[in-house]
Amino acid sequence: MSGGAALVVLLLATSLVTAAVTFVLPEHREAVRNAVNVGGALLKVLLTSLLVFGVFTGAEFEWRVAFLPGADLVLRADPIPLLFVFLSALLWLTTTVYAIGYRAGDGRSSRFFGFFGLCASMAVGIALAGNLVTFLIFYELLTVATYPLVVHGGGQRARLGGRTYVAYATAGGAALLFGTAWLQHLVGSTEFGDPATVTAVATEQPLAMTAVFLVLITGLAVKAVLVPLHGWLPKAMVAPAPVSALLHAVAVVKAGVYGIVRVVHDLYGMALVDELGALTPLAVVATVTIVYGSLRALTRDDLKGRLAYSTVSQLSYIVLGVSVFGLTSTTGGLVHLVHQGIMKVTLFYGAGILDRQLGVTRASQMDGVGRRLPLTMAAFTVAALGMIGFPPTVGFVSKYYLGMGAVEAGQPWVVAVLAISGALNASYFLPLIARAWFRPAGEPADAEVVAEEGDNRVGMTTATSDDAVPPGPAPTRGRWETDRWLLLPTLSTGASVLALGVLAGAPGSPLTWAAFIAEELMQP
Repeated sequence: MSGGAALVVLLLATSLVTAAVTFVLPEHREAVRNAVNVGGALLKVLLTSLLVFGVFTGAEFEWRVAFLPGADLVLRADPIPLLFVFLSALLWLTTTVYAIGYRAGDGRSSRFFGFFGLCASMAVGIALAGNLVTFLIFYELLTVATYPLVVHGGGQRARLGGRTYVAYATAGGAALLFGTAWLQHLVGSTEFGDPATVTAVATEQPLAMTAVFLVLITGLAVKAVLVPLHGWLPKAMVAPAPVSALLHAVAVVKAGVYGIVRVVHDLYGMALVDELGALTPLAVVATVTIVYGSLRALTRDDLKGRLAYSTVSQLSYIVLGVSVFGLTSTTGGLVHLVHQGIMKVTLFYGAGILDRQLGVTRASQMDGVGRRLPLTMAAFTVAALGMIGFPPTVGFVSKYYLGMGAVEAGQPWVVAVLAISGALNASYFLPLIARAWFRPAGEPADAEVVAEEGDNRVGMTTATSDDAVPPGPAPTRGRWETDRWLLLPTLSTGASVLALGVLAGAPGSPLTWAAFIAEELMQP
């Protein structure tokens, strides 16, 4: 095995080893478990940095092994995969730190962090997959690894959310499997980065190749939460806050939209998808999802439900960017893959702190929380303003490039969609900000209301014992407004929402990275 192949495999193995060690650790070895998981996450960031440096200096990193006739297992580090891997590595580090504070005293932390590590490995496998077969394998394994996290707290609502998630994911996986097998039969190869092979077959069999494309996109649309295949995500919000952050910012939903990006750009190629007439329907579905998700978010009082529908809307910005045939719009879609993750993980971190520290789980309970948890709400506010698209946040950068790209491509109607979405985003985020900072503090959350949310908080019991977790220690504040394990990740990602917006044009920023990838993809 060459050094490049070894580095790719090592990146995948880092979280697998971390998970294996964590599973066998006794519950009382908390310090060791924390050190193993944080150490594994730091090592993943280091290895990813080495891959990024190598790829952009001309090195090649690929591991390949024979699997099926005409279909190898391939892991390959290219600029597009590394954009996703780097996001995953950084946010997995912050989410691991956050989860250590959030799950303290749970009594089931070895199981929790074990599956957490497995999810990290599956996300890396999805990102580095060099062909559709490899992607499919890790895509399905991700469902298996995330299900125990969704149902981690037990209780009726957790089981219902888990069953709904598995039902949707299984149906999407079946469609993706069928499309992969069909494409393999027609083309004989599903390698990413070689659209010429697919194009040659599409010239002779355009209807068949269009049908395959639609099947593949349908399978991916489940995890990408495109309407009407989005119904599992709000129900999966019964999971603990770190898992919600994981689902929305790093792993599951990102796997869906990332898969769409790879199918459109690296498997078929934008020119062929446009020639087959599939870009317009994809843009229409993305537009409907953007508006629908925002409208549903307006109706939700439960905070995590509102954030879930916000994710439904925001993820489709990426799909919309992919659907508009142009360099600038593609840049906007790719960079939003990173920007949305940073903003959304910050919002879920903040929601988790509000829940754990104050028992606040609803928008109507947020009166005055900014005065009680000023640092937490400052990060939450910045991320919410980013979602709306206020400059100079990363959300503004994404929307600016999407809008400019649409105008350049002769599709100004996209600007209207972005304007409508921005107004709707403001309608459901600004009231949260106003309540938090400008209203007097409300009463502590009622135990019955807290119980309805079904989240698995530490250190509090609820009226619904079926959803409760073993009591843990009360949150430790001291000089901090909440546990430092919770606060520091929230502040770091919140600061990134501003810093990466202000420094969007700096060398090595997500925007310059996305622009480089877009130029490579758009070359004839």
